[in-house]
Amino acid sequence: MSPCWVTREERNGDQVRDAFVGGTMPETEEEQAAVMAKWTAWFGSLGEAVVDPGNPFGQSFSISSDGEIGASGGSGLTGYTVISADNIESAKGMAKGCPILEDGGSIDVYETIEM
Repeated sequence: MSPCWVTREERNGDQVRDAFVGGTMPETEEEQAAVMAKWTAWFGSLGEAVVDPGNPFGQSFSISSDGEIGASGGSGLTGYTVISADNIESAKGMAKGCPILEDGGSIDVYETIEM
């Protein structure tokens, strides 16, 4: 399963973003079913915090400030999920249960600033 980009929607003035990087795509139907069961269980544990379960990303490109286009995205992100959290501490706790961690992936948690 692809990692996910987790965006926390505004709640009580706090927004938090998690970027998930790494992991692998399952190769067989049995592996796909097992991985999907783990993601479904994680989403279930988050309950109403899941705003959008997301999708994996496909091909990507990087565009530099001079307009040059690179062959692939530099961030390494391969998918996203949208969930809500009250604050960054809560977001970190929710992210610890993400199945991407079992697949060798990592998670970066960011707090956004409302402009």
